[in-house]
Amino acid sequence: MALSVADIRTEYKKNALSEDSVADHPIDQFDCWFKEALNSEVMEVNAMTLATASSDGIPTARIVLLKNYSKKGFVFFTNYNSGKGQQLESNPRAALVFFWKELERQVRITGTVEKISPAESDEYFYSRPLGSRIGAIISPQSHVIPSREILEQKYTELSALDESQIKRPEHWGGFLVKPLTIEFWQGRPNRLHDRIRYSLKEEGGWKKERLAP
Repeated sequence: MALSVADIRTEYKKNALSEDSVADHPIDQFDCWFKEALNSEVMEVNAMTLATASSDGIPTARIVLLKNYSKKGFVFFTNYNSGKGQQLESNPRAALVFFWKELERQVRITGTVEKISPAESDEYFYSRPLGSRIGAIISPQSHVIPSREILEQKYTELSALDESQIKRPEHWGGFLVKPLTIEFWQGRPNRLHDRIRYSLKEEGGWKKERLAP
């Protein structure tokens, strides 16, 4: 008998989350959970769903990789001319979601978005493997191309150059998501999950609240 999608269930029971157990600052709490996920050997621990929207409100989501985080926010890199780059240019707001199924945890973030400095983008770009740098240069990300062979030909051409000639293109760099809300979700039995949300207050500082599951 075929399995019904509606019958697929997982009972969450590994951990709990309380207002008293979380840090006062959401980035400190994120750092704690991120390190626990690392130590638990979560696959692609820095993979996150990035949701953006066009200027007329049509949403799009995709998986990207977190490359840095601090009290300022969360950094990822992309082609600024890509679909997400163009959307963030016209509507600089985004949402991020981390799902660490091994720990039955989820982190949801909303915030405003701005480009990081060219110097910061340079620092990360030149730390990447040579093949990744070449890929960033030759790919007109999100745009229609006639064939894969065009990319492979360009890759071969740039691979023949001296590495010093492989420069970061101006259309490639980092975005910083500056959080306004960060929610920590811990799976619990009977779907009575723990949800603690931090909201940035106008006067500064963070407000912590428990949300119903």
